[in-house]
Amino acid sequence: MGHKSGFVNIIGNPNVGKSTLMNAMVGEKLSIITSKMQTTRHRIKGIVNGEDFQIIYSDTPGILKPNYKLQESMMKFVSTALVDADIILYVTDVVEDFEKNKEYIEKISETDVPVLVLVNKIDLSNQEQVVEKMERWRELLPKAEVIPMSATENFNTDVIFDRILQLLPEGPPFFPKDELTDRNERFFTQEIIREKILLNYQKEVPYSVEIEVESFKDEDKILRIDAVIYVARDSQKGIIIGHQGKALKKVGTEARKDMEEFFGKKVFLQLYVKVAKEWRDKENMLRNFGYEFQ
Repeated sequence: MGHKSGFVNIIGNPNVGKSTLMNAMVGEKLSIITSKMQTTRHRIKGIVNGEDFQIIYSDTPGILKPNYKLQESMMKFVSTALVDADIILYVTDVVEDFEKNKEYIEKISETDVPVLVLVNKIDLSNQEQVVEKMERWRELLPKAEVIPMSATENFNTDVIFDRILQLLPEGPPFFPKDELTDRNERFFTQEIIREKILLNYQKEVPYSVEIEVESFKDEDKILRIDAVIYVARDSQKGIIIGHQGKALKKVGTEARKDMEEFFGKKVFLQLYVKVAKEWRDKENMLRNFGYEFQ
């Protein structure tokens, strides 16, 4: 057998465990994980290399009906992932409604590429319910293979990996063999800060925030990073900063610790908060933040 390589795209509704699966398969924390919806906004690639294979996993935003331009762009990442996949991993879980975003299930049923339906979170259910779910998925997607799993417990991830290797087409590597991802250091800096905001604030605030790294200086023993937290309204700026700046300081401390672990060196992080009114509906601003449109 020659060298195998291909794109394995992870698709599914919000909160089914796509990012947890991606990180488990790649062996690195590339996608941010919280219990809140819309955690993943971009398409993030994680690359797994072996002597005779290269798997390029793509984590995508959870499927939703767009309410503003930001979400339109997020769904464009999902549509692209359906088209350019060599293998599709459709992630669902033990409690998900089969009717949810049914049009995507129909799109997946029409594809010619191999599909693995992964029924996640089986550790939160019983065997009878899991078997029932799997049978229903076999009815909905008869061409697909259905595999029960738990991304948090790493249950059956080895089975999924082995099946991916079997299904992967032959071809040369798409990326250098020492690369882990197609994203740069600034992107992961932004994602780490955004994760801390998702974890520390409630209601609409985390979804109204975008991060921009203004300065990233890699010195001998320290990374010096200046980042701006953009909010959509004036009132949100006060919430992000908090009383006497304590809320922002907490986010900065937590983000800095994660960055030091991720980058393997000391980090000096400065955070600023600015208002960019209704940025989620402004195409030019969204393009600056790395979102794509037709």
